[in-house]
Formats: sequence, C-alpha cells, structure tokens
Amino acid sequence: MRCLLDTHIVISMLQDELIERFPGPARVVQAPGFFGFVSVASVWEIALKSRLGKLYPLTDLDRIPIALEKIGATILPVSMPHVLHTLDPEPPTRDPFDRLLLAQCHVEGRKLITVDRALVNHPLAFRP
Repeated sequence: MRCLLDTHIVISMLQDELIERFPGPARVVQAPGFFGFVSVASVWEIALKSRLGKLYPLTDLDRIPIALEKIGATILPVSMPHVLHTLDPEPPTRDPFDRLLLAQCHVEGRKLITVDRALVNHPLAFRP
C-alpha cells in the first residue's frame, strides 16, 4: 500500500509518539507491505513550526532526512502538476499545506493517512 503521510502523522513518528497518539494510523504504517511517502511540503511545514517554537520537543532540522530514512519513508518532491492541481476547488480546506498534500495524492494516485478532522472524510483520505 502506497500512502502519503499527513504532517502531524510525520511529526508524531519523528517524536516516537505515533502509537500512543494515533494507534489506528500506527497499525497501518507498521503493516507489512506499507510504503509511506512524506511530502517535501511536510518537511517544510515541520521546519517552519520548529523555527516558530510550535513543536515540543523541538525537532533538530538537520536530523529530519535521517529520521525519515529510519522510518522507511520516501520523500515526495513537489512538482508543477501538484501545484497546478491545488488551484482546483476540491479540497475542503484553506490550509495551503493540506491543499498541496491532497493535490499530491490526487496526481500520484495515493491516499492520505490523516486524523485531521478537516480531511478524514475527503475522498483521498485513507480509510482502513
């Protein structure tokens, strides 16, 4: 299964809190055959939140690539089709990061693993 991980899922994985905070997504991510993608937009969002002091414990930004490799995630770059698709009215959110993640899911044929109330009922959200 190939899915894109929402930023809050990635943050909880980086902080070793996924199982306790989000047990449902944790089971999916740890299942055999799971292949997770992390958008470079999520890495950017994590960097912004970290620099603004909104993450605790603070994330060492230099370690993010190593940590993503450790959890077996593949980085998904942002491409022109992703950006152009964010202009479509489909996403139910104004959050530019969420819109970009949904656009990436649409273009790449992925589902988004999220617990964000604004996104869980979206057609591109993963449902176990």
